[in-house]
Order: sequence, then C-alpha cells, then structure tokens
Amino acid sequence: MNAVERLRIKLFADGADMPSILQLAADPRIKGFTTNPTLMRKAGISDYEAFGRKLLKTVPDRPVSLEVFADDFPTMVEQGRVIASWGPNVNVKIPVTNTKGEFAGSAIAALSHAGVMVNVTAILTVEQVRRVAESLAPGVPAIVSVFAGRVADTGVDPIPMMRIALEVLHARPKAELLWASPRELLNVFQADEIGCHIITATSDVLAKLALVGRDLAEYSLDTVKMFHRDAQAAGYEIGATPVART
Repeated sequence: MNAVERLRIKLFADGADMPSILQLAADPRIKGFTTNPTLMRKAGISDYEAFGRKLLKTVPDRPVSLEVFADDFPTMVEQGRVIASWGPNVNVKIPVTNTKGEFAGSAIAALSHAGVMVNVTAILTVEQVRRVAESLAPGVPAIVSVFAGRVADTGVDPIPMMRIALEVLHARPKAELLWASPRELLNVFQADEIGCHIITATSDVLAKLALVGRDLAEYSLDTVKMFHRDAQAAGYEIGATPVART
C-alpha cells in the first residue's frame, strides 16, 4: 500500500471547470466536490442554477457543495432550501458571516435544524468554529470548512488551529472538519496526520498525487534536464556561446 492509499482523509475536488470535474469524477479517490461563486465566475458560468443542476447530475454519487450568495440571513435560508431541493447529494454552503461581518448563526441553525446538510465556509478562527458548532443540529451531518491555506498565507501555522477545531467539533459528532484552500500537496498529508476529515483541493494540487513516492534523486535529474531543455529551446546564449545541443 503506497502513501496515497494509506490516507484516511477524504479528498474533495474544488473547482467549476466541467471538463476537469468530469476527469476527476472518474477517479475513485475523489470522494466529493466543492465550488463557489468566485470559481464559477472565473470558469465563465453565467447561469448559476443550470450549472448547479448539471453538476449534481454529472456527479450523482458523491456530495457536492453549492453556495448561497444572498447577504441577508432570511434570503440565505430561502436560497439554501432551493439549492437543497436540486438533489439528494447537495451540501448547501453558507458563509460564516455576511459582508457586514455579522455571524450567520441564524441561517446555519435554520437550515441545519430543518435537516439540510450545510457546509459552513470561509472560517478562519477557532471562535468561528465554536459558534458554528453551537448553531448546528447535533443529529444532522454538516461540514465545517476552515480555510487553513488562507491562515497560512498570513504567516500563521494553521495546524494548531485545526487541532483545536477538531476538539471543538467533538460536541457535534455528525460534523466533519474540512481543510480548505490548500496551497501544496503536503497539506493533504498534514491534514490527514491530525485527523481532519476532509480536504478540498484544486485540480492542479490533486494532480501532484502522481508525484507521491517519487525518487528525489531521479526528480532532481529530471529538473536539471528540464532547465537545460528549455534553455536550448529558447536559443539562449552567454556571450557568443550558445547552449550546446544534445
């Protein structure tokens, strides 16, 4: 059994590019999918509902997270109920606050206590995890998405925070902690080591699974060959001496 096969954490794919989603859906290692309005806009999606329904039909056998985009809590709940009606495998993403910084606890609680599986997103503090946990219905599955990658972007090690988040969620055994916004494949193994339940990653990060276990001396040689090949292809010269062609 190789290192990837030993992973206990569930791998989710994050994105909105349908060809990439189709390719990843054929990989049994990918256990779910997440997206958001920003990724959908970058992918040129113009019809939110049509894309969401198509995605759920394309991936009917694994959880798919689709996000509300209202900024007031009653409308978040309304949108969440509509999204939940699109398919049995949908998880409704709710931002932890609105754009005014007001905690979305009322929307989270309303949907969770109505039996909707929510994915609370954009969490960056332990206090937010605590408040989310208090808002969730104890018997209803949920996902708590902590943006560990964004925490790391600020120069802070996210691992201690993620360990505490796991402890907080002990009170909600149906809730799973998701490591969001990983920046490198190493994050998958870090998240797995601390017992995180899920990590969601873009296709470029997931593509690096093929490198796991690679001989580093061999990888070093391939890197040197790449530099030399590209210098040749560019026709670079130092003084009057061109790069020797092999």
